Amino acid sequence: MTTTRSDRPVNGHAHPGKNRPDPTKTTARRSAPTDDEGKKPSAASRLVTLAREGYTFVMSTDGRPYAVALEGPNLALPLRGRAGLRQRLARLYADTYDGEVASQSALADAMTVLEGIAEADDPVAVSLRVGTGPAGALVVDLGTADGRAVVVTATGWNVADRSPVLFRRSGAMGPMPAPHVDGDGLAKLHALLNMDEPTFRQLAAWLVAAWIPHIPHPVLTFKGEQGTGKSKTAEMVVNLIDPSPAAKRSQPRDIKAWAAQAFNSWALCLDNISTIPPWLSDTLCKAVTGDGIVDRALYTDDDVVVLTFRRVLAMTTIDAGSLAGDLAERLLMLDLQLIEEDRRRTEEELNTAFEAVRPAVLGALFDLLACVLAVLPTVRLDTMPRMADFARVLAAVDQVMDWHTLDDYLATSANVATDALEGDPFGAAIAALVDQVGTWQGTAAQLLEVLPLPGGIRPQGWPKDATRAGGRVKRLAPLLRSIGVTVDDTQRSRDRHRHKLLILSRAPDSEEPESAPDQGSLWPEEEPPWEPDPWPEQP
Repeated sequence: MTTTRSDRPVNGHAHPGKNRPDPTKTTARRSAPTDDEGKKPSAASRLVTLAREGYTFVMSTDGRPYAVALEGPNLALPLRGRAGLRQRLARLYADTYDGEVASQSALADAMTVLEGIAEADDPVAVSLRVGTGPAGALVVDLGTADGRAVVVTATGWNVADRSPVLFRRSGAMGPMPAPHVDGDGLAKLHALLNMDEPTFRQLAAWLVAAWIPHIPHPVLTFKGEQGTGKSKTAEMVVNLIDPSPAAKRSQPRDIKAWAAQAFNSWALCLDNISTIPPWLSDTLCKAVTGDGIVDRALYTDDDVVVLTFRRVLAMTTIDAGSLAGDLAERLLMLDLQLIEEDRRRTEEELNTAFEAVRPAVLGALFDLLACVLAVLPTVRLDTMPRMADFARVLAAVDQVMDWHTLDDYLATSANVATDALEGDPFGAAIAALVDQVGTWQGTAAQLLEVLPLPGGIRPQGWPKDATRAGGRVKRLAPLLRSIGVTVDDTQRSRDRHRHKLLILSRAPDSEEPESAPDQGSLWPEEEPPWEPDPWPEQP
């Protein structure tokens, strides 16, 4: 496939007011106009006039107003905030009216008027870092001041001077270097990472999928003991797809803190995770498939704002057993091995090497993404795993590169589910019960009675009553199914109480899950190529 690059805009179109002067760049003084009675218009009126001369106003699909400059980058500026239109407009006002300073009340009144102007038209899509352009092209915002973007199609990619997609930016975003092709970008990235070839190929496929905004992405999880380079690897990976001054984040303290982080970054990495509380586990699962959070708007009693997002997530951990439940099915687990002392490099050396190869790595990844887009419409899977859209991308990568990332991913996922179940005392007890008796049926209360407490002590997370036990079995069903244990909760007892029954049994045709593929060399020696029986009545 031929890769095309150009400095000309792709799918560009004439922008309103193209020949009008940009008021953000002029310092021409003007006197305040007067009406028929000789009165000057208010400062708020003059502010609105200045704003409408240089910007158009839109409302995003999440209900937030933005200003878009009539000249320059296709970027959505929030009306308020440190980097928003309000601050720019205050400076422009002082430059225009000979040093006159607009009052806070005048600025507030102007912003209210401009918000009303933004609401006059239908909402528009405002993307963060990645978006879908005309004819299905994928557009990646480089995050540079000039507003350039990479446009990727099934025929190649190029760097456009002006993005065909309206992007917003945040303080958590950093710029990306312009990509270029030198033929061995993937090999240069592999040389920096502590992983074998099958693992690296899964990572490369995940990186490509990370720029496809309309599909769920599994949580990339780097596992390994101390000294395996988990945090540095995660930092480099995030800075490839969505550079940030804070590529690694601490575990959020609550859902509002998480929402603020997720709203302002396309890719996030939670570093050194040991345990995940239930609320965060559920929140991460929803962020993978698409989440929405409704909150009260600032300084209002009854107005609300809606934050909707699907994000690309990464984590680092030592103990994968702490990542249990639904989250385990949404992981791409990559094991890292201990780095030998003669192969260790300093942080400064790694940073220098990474910055040197980053443009070539980006070029190679965009090349691969274009090839994937070309074959993806024809990819069909015999069976559909939980992360089916991501699995199709892996199959497309395998078709293009003659790799086996999909098989490796499915085998690793089976092992992750087993590890997660072993890390859950209640789930492990259920699996042991089925191994012992083959098939068990009864109520949730009876299940609590028959399962022995580990060591005679109720462990943390063990259900305290029948209602909680039934719910836990329901949540554990996918993990139990991955090891060949089926859960049926559709039956009722035949007595007058009609209790809901749980039927736990070993699937007759289940097979032992595949083991993870053998590991090869951690660093490449050369460049890689491209119907149930009737049940008795319950007492």
